[in-house]
Amino acid sequence: MPTEPTTRHRVAFIFPIYNEEANIDLLHRTVDEVTAPLAGRYDFSFIYVDDGSRDASLDRLTELGARDPRVTVVELSRNFGHQMAVTAGLDLVDADATIIMDSDLQDPPRVALELLEKWEEGYEVVYAQRRSRRDSPFKRITASAFYWFLQKMAAVEIPKNTGDFRLVDRKVVDELRKYRERDRFLRGLVSYVGFKQTAVLFDRDQRHAGVTGYPLTKMLRFAADGILGFSTTPLRMITRMGYLISLLSFLGVLYVVGVKLFAPETAVPGWAFITIAMFFLGGIQIIMLGVLGSYIGRTYSQVQNRPLYTVASVRTGVPESARDSRSAAR
Repeated sequence: MPTEPTTRHRVAFIFPIYNEEANIDLLHRTVDEVTAPLAGRYDFSFIYVDDGSRDASLDRLTELGARDPRVTVVELSRNFGHQMAVTAGLDLVDADATIIMDSDLQDPPRVALELLEKWEEGYEVVYAQRRSRRDSPFKRITASAFYWFLQKMAAVEIPKNTGDFRLVDRKVVDELRKYRERDRFLRGLVSYVGFKQTAVLFDRDQRHAGVTGYPLTKMLRFAADGILGFSTTPLRMITRMGYLISLLSFLGVLYVVGVKLFAPETAVPGWAFITIAMFFLGGIQIIMLGVLGSYIGRTYSQVQNRPLYTVASVRTGVPESARDSRSAAR
């Protein structure tokens, strides 16, 4: 009896691109070399999402698509941010497994092979967890503080020292497409949807070229998305802060009454204390209003129900069969 041909799994890579003209060619060449030994088992494709780059990244991607028919280039109409660029790729992808990877070569492409191995074992989410990272001391300290704070406050368990570098199964991608919040924190969403998940440890490399797309201000905003999007603890902390201030005020009243009753000669008009207390309470109130405003602002943005991003164009590579027919026609 003739044996049925083995089904080849389709695996797609998603690369968000923002001002990465110096990295694109090396990135694609490296990923191609890494995946070449598995070409007999998988059909690989590559989705590059240009997030409104201001350099020649789009030109490099267009040239890349002309050379490699497996490449699809998604051009967003402007810069929508890293998380939106990845979302655009997830909305477009059609594969059995999808690997999300940054384009600065800090995520070693060779780790993708380990992600695929775990996927073949039956895991539906395989996230790359940083064992070490070649970043500045400031970046390492702030990253550690962020993940510690996130684990304490988030309603779901989000693995520490992980980024968006991960493999997700088709069923996970289909589930993620249902979540359309604007202030996106994808690694939190992946944890939230569940499924069978595991980690692959790796050592993060240095950025090959260019500058990071996440300066301190964006990192703080991104951290706020992770905390506010998966936790209502800041709202509960406002109530607890109110209880604490009320307790301190009550203790202050007891102190004043005690001085008046038992040591009236030591009582001194406390204008400085009153002034400091007023400023302290005023600052606490402003912070509380800021926390409330953050949640209200997110709600306002969500109820507007605007599209998450706008696609200017989608360019796919020319299949080799079409190239051959064109050559013959000429």
